[in-house]
Amino acid sequence: MKINISRQSIYLLSLSIFLLIFVLLFSFLVLIPKGKEYREQRSELNKGRMEFRRYEEFSNSTLDKLKQLQADNAHIITAFDNSFNSERFEKQHGSYFITLKLSKKVPLDNEDEFTVYEVNTTSSINSPQSFYEFLDAVNKGDWIIGINFPINFKRDHELIASSFTMKVYNSQKVSAK
Repeated sequence: MKINISRQSIYLLSLSIFLLIFVLLFSFLVLIPKGKEYREQRSELNKGRMEFRRYEEFSNSTLDKLKQLQADNAHIITAFDNSFNSERFEKQHGSYFITLKLSKKVPLDNEDEFTVYEVNTTSSINSPQSFYEFLDAVNKGDWIIGINFPINFKRDHELIASSFTMKVYNSQKVSAK
């Protein structure tokens, strides 16, 4: 018995076998190794995305806290930028004293980012209560002022003479050149 196969069928069969071998070699030599690399890169990308989300959430929460603190402390932030004016200070806080005199401000060594001045004050008051009211007013004032101890009180008939030193803090202006 003679098998009669046409030439076209042989060409078609050989081409099919060649393509089958090519597809198998291509898949085992190229696709499978690249697929493994792809899965590794995809898992790294997912880890990176999760880390990015964590940092983004941390950044957003920190930004929210910053905005809240800036809103809560806007008066203090602007107080650092105000330069100290002794006449204006005497006008604002003179009502708490019978007499209030400030000596000239003396620049001290700068502390970190702040310019510090020391101001000596002498005053006369009726009662210690007015001095405490003055301290409350200084806390809410236009400047950042620290009252230094000791605060000397001396009774003089109906009045109390007091003397103390204050440190006035101003932020240093950083020029961007």
